[in-house]
Amino acid sequence: MKIVLLKSVERLGEKGNVIDVKPGYARNYLIPSGLALFHTSSNLKRFEELNRIEAIRKGKKKKEAIQLKEKLEALSLTFPVQAGEDGKLFGAITNIDIEIALAKEKYQIDKKNILLSEPIKELGVYSIEVSLHPEVKATVKFWVVNK
Repeated sequence: MKIVLLKSVERLGEKGNVIDVKPGYARNYLIPSGLALFHTSSNLKRFEELNRIEAIRKGKKKKEAIQLKEKLEALSLTFPVQAGEDGKLFGAITNIDIEIALAKEKYQIDKKNILLSEPIKELGVYSIEVSLHPEVKATVKFWVVNK
């Protein structure tokens, strides 16, 4: 039975491939799971339409990410923290703290998208990369100052 894959399936094929599978596998798993469609002319047109809509959606999300990048790069955050005489912090600033600070500025960015290699433990000025889209990354500048 020929099918068109709507999503990449491990050990089977990539999205858009037309492949032959056993009828039971197609009817009982691939098609009900939304991973494939029967290979017919109307389903091929439907697949092309879904691809076109997805491309438009991805383009829109990328534009939004670029606009957000411009806003974030103009932003400067300040973290007042307690520190010792040598400039070492009592504690550390993590991606969760940066997420909270961005939320206070009305930017909802998940902590997983804040690319902080290790927690910040000293006073100073830092630039942190934030992943907004697979192709768009912004740099947020912030100051860690003593209270």
